[in-house]
Parts: sequence; structure tokens; C-alpha cells
Amino acid sequence: MLAKRIIPCLDVKDGRVVKGVSFVNLRDAGDPVENAKFYDKQGADELVFLDITASHEKRNIIIDVVMRTAEEVFMPLTVGGGIKTLDDIRELLKSGCDKVSVNTSAVKDPFFVSRAAERFGSQCIVVAVDAKRVTKEMTYTDDEPWVNEPSLMDVRLQDSDNGLRWAISTHGGRKMKRIDAVKWAKKMEELGAGEILLTSMDRDGTKDGYDIDLTRTIAEAVSIPVIASGGVGNLEHLYEGLVYGKADAALAASIFHYREYTVKEAKEYLMAKGVVVRL
Repeated sequence: MLAKRIIPCLDVKDGRVVKGVSFVNLRDAGDPVENAKFYDKQGADELVFLDITASHEKRNIIIDVVMRTAEEVFMPLTVGGGIKTLDDIRELLKSGCDKVSVNTSAVKDPFFVSRAAERFGSQCIVVAVDAKRVTKEMTYTDDEPWVNEPSLMDVRLQDSDNGLRWAISTHGGRKMKRIDAVKWAKKMEELGAGEILLTSMDRDGTKDGYDIDLTRTIAEAVSIPVIASGGVGNLEHLYEGLVYGKADAALAASIFHYREYTVKEAKEYLMAKGVVVRL
């Protein structure tokens, strides 16, 4: 059995770690390299940097952060945020990160994922899926131009579908797309994604735990690894996401960043409950 992974996530803006709520009221929370070294010593399996500046003119800042981090730590690094071109991916990989995470670029052009996988290998390409439970009151932004492309039409959210469903969102959950999250994850795997970073927008920031129904449904729908994200408030939530949600990895931010728990404590807790982790 493959070991489950514990992955801290750091929001980076203008070369510094920041913390806030929904990217509002941001405050400085330290140097990203020092934070990375801290998590490396604790035994984190991987680290995610989310570049929330995410603009082309400031891309060199996150590249510098990745280069400095790669010199100091040896766990795999993933960078997400504002990746629009294959050149963006190439520059990030050259700087020392191991994987890139794309969301909006994949929604705008699903074949961007296949081009990226062909160029750099599926193992480098993570597709971030931000999913929200469908409600009758939900409103959607305009359909993407590819919505009638024959090979992609099956991902469209169908009004006739019954039962629990999730739509995908972009821009931090503010723009909903008429795309079925489960079908989308399967399509991303088909187009070459090597991993799915799955965030429940309903649970994100709540500390109420992962959306287990969502996590399990997508984990069972795809054969590539699924990283659970959104809602961790305690160590039991990590256990639930990995065991009941069937995720391959658990991502968390606040519980680690504010030292509520250490990565080592999380792994010892999981191991005591029978979950295979690397200590």
C-alpha cells in the first residue's frame, strides 16, 4: 500500500508568505524559504506554493522563491497560480519545482492540459479542481467556447441529472462554471493530468473538515492520485479525508501554519490509527 502524503500549503505574495481569509486582509507571515525549511524538518511529504500575485510581470518573484527553496529543501514542490502558458510551466520547472498546478487555464482550454502533459510529462501536471455543491439558486458565468466541442460535451452539467452534484469554479469560488466536477476530473485524467488537487469551496476556511462525499466520489472516479483540500480543522479531519474520502494525500494550511499541530504530530496520529505514512 502506498503511503498517504501530508502536504502543507503556503500562499505567497510578492515573495512573502501571507495569511488572510479569501485573500482579504492579508498579513505578512514570514519568508517562504524559512517556512519550507520548517516543514521539511517536520517531515512534510511535499509543499505547495500558491502564487496569489499570479501575474506575468511578477512571475520572476515566485521563480526566485522556488529557486531559493529548492536549494534548501529536498521534498517535492508544487507551484500554482496564474500559470497561463507552456513557457510559464517550463520556467517554473527550470527553477526547481517538481509540479505545477493549473485551474483557470485548464477551464479556458482543456487541451492546454494535454499539451502540457505531452511537453513535460503527466507527473508534472496537477489540475486543481475547485468544486461546489450544486443548488437551485446557483448562477453560472458564460459557457466556455469549447462547450460544444464533441470530445468535451460530456463534462457539461446536466439539469436532468439527479442526486448530489458539484460544479467547478474559478477565481476562488466566485465564478461558477456549468461543468460537472466529477466528469471534469475524469476528463482531466484522460487529457493527461497526473494528479487532481481537489478543493471543496463549501468547506474551504470553515475548519469543519473535508467534504467527504465529494472527495470519495472523485477519488473513486479517477485512477490518478487525489489531494484533498478545504476545511481541515483538526487531525481527525485528515484521517477522515484519507480513509473515508479515499484521498491519496491531505493538504492543509492554517492548522500547520499557526502551529495548532505539527506535521509530525499529524503523521503520528494517523499511524496510530492504522494509516500508512512516512515518518
